[in-house]
Amino acid sequence: MRESSKVSAGSVGTKSPRKTMNWKLIFQLSLFGLAMGLATVFFISSTIEPLFWLVVFVISAYLIARGAPDRYFVHGLMVSLVNSVWVTGSHVLLFSQYAAHHAEEMARMSSMAFGNHPRRMMLIIGPIIGVVSGFVLGLFAVVAHRLVRAKTPAAA
Repeated sequence: MRESSKVSAGSVGTKSPRKTMNWKLIFQLSLFGLAMGLATVFFISSTIEPLFWLVVFVISAYLIARGAPDRYFVHGLMVSLVNSVWVTGSHVLLFSQYAAHHAEEMARMSSMAFGNHPRRMMLIIGPIIGVVSGFVLGLFAVVAHRLVRAKTPAAA
């Protein structure tokens, strides 16, 4: 009797498989953020930037759906947080070039809090944008996973 209680206790107390993060995938996808950070300094205007980000998000969501073991939303959130580091770092470190190519943004920024310190403002706003965009990319990744899973034939 004691032996059977061990078996049932063991089956009740078993742990579910550990959920993991694919940090290599997160870093690799965050390189889109580095590319966008540099491109928005020199080439991409703020009027068309959202279109570029939409393409980046769709590609990233698909790659998360295919390459992440699970926790798709968290993968999307983490990619966007790392993206915000790349983008904010690019804009702060290359501030002179950014300001020269984005006069309208600089004018708007000057009327806000920290308007006299645009780099500080970027350091504050960047992570906030990272979190907000992370929620969006996280949702995209969950939806992409459901679409990819629906198209993948079930294993027999």
